[in-house]
Amino acid sequence: MKYAIVEISGRQFWLETGKYYDFNRISTELGKQITLNRVLLLNDEGNILIGKPYLESVKIKGKILEHLRGKKTIIYKMRPKKKTRKKQGHRQELTRVLIEEISIS
Repeated sequence: MKYAIVEISGRQFWLETGKYYDFNRISTELGKQITLNRVLLLNDEGNILIGKPYLESVKIKGKILEHLRGKKTIIYKMRPKKKTRKKQGHRQELTRVLIEEISIS
């Protein structure tokens, strides 16, 4: 099984080919190809490569499937004994990316 651990938008993801993942919004058109190059670790059938901090020879190609919004999160702030309450909702802007290929150059 081939997988990679990649840093995208300040977070780390375990990526495998043929699966899709939701990242923070990437401002690119639908159907466009993107290349992820901040690869921290690659496991290629038991052969493990670890970057210091990144692997320069590994590229991950993906295709943008859709732009969507995540689940609603409720933020509720209340100060006791002051009669102040603030309820606020938030939906994170996301981009769904299909991982097509993990290649070593």
